[in-house]
Amino acid sequence: MPRSSAPRRDVDRTASELAAVLPALHRALDRLVARDYPHPKPPEGQLALLRFVRQCEGATVRQAAEALLMKPNNVSALVSQLTEEGLLERRRDTADKRIAHLHLTPTSRRRLAEVRELEVAHLTEALLTLTEGELDALGSVPGALTSLTRGLRPAAH
Repeated sequence: MPRSSAPRRDVDRTASELAAVLPALHRALDRLVARDYPHPKPPEGQLALLRFVRQCEGATVRQAAEALLMKPNNVSALVSQLTEEGLLERRRDTADKRIAHLHLTPTSRRRLAEVRELEVAHLTEALLTLTEGELDALGSVPGALTSLTRGLRPAAH
C-alpha cells in the first residue's frame, strides 16, 4: 500500500478531524432517516447485515461475520431476529445441511431501498447547501473513504 508523503502532523490532524466528524455525520443522517422512515428502523447491526446480504446474496453467517467484523454468534442472533421479523431467509445448503445461506425477503429489499432513498435525499439536500468549492472537495471523498476503510480492516481483525 503506498504511503502518503504528507507531513505526519497533517496526517494526524486529518485523522483527528475524521474521527470526530464521521460519527457525527452518521448520527445526523441516522436520525433524519429514522424520523422519516415509515417503519420501525432496524438497529444499525441489523441494517449492516441486511446490506451485506444484499451485496452477497447466499452468504453464510460465517462470511457475514468476517465481512462485518463481528463474532459469528452475534451475527447468528441478528439472523434469528431478522428471520422472525420476515426480513431474512435461511436456506439450507443442499450439500451440507449444517450450513445455511442468507437471502433477503421481498419486504427487506423494499425497506432497504426506502432507507437508501431517504439517505440519498437527505444527503442531496445537505450537499445543495454547500459552496462549489466544498462540493469539489467532496468529489473524491467517497473513493478515499473506501480506501481508508480497506486500510483499517486488517487492523480490526
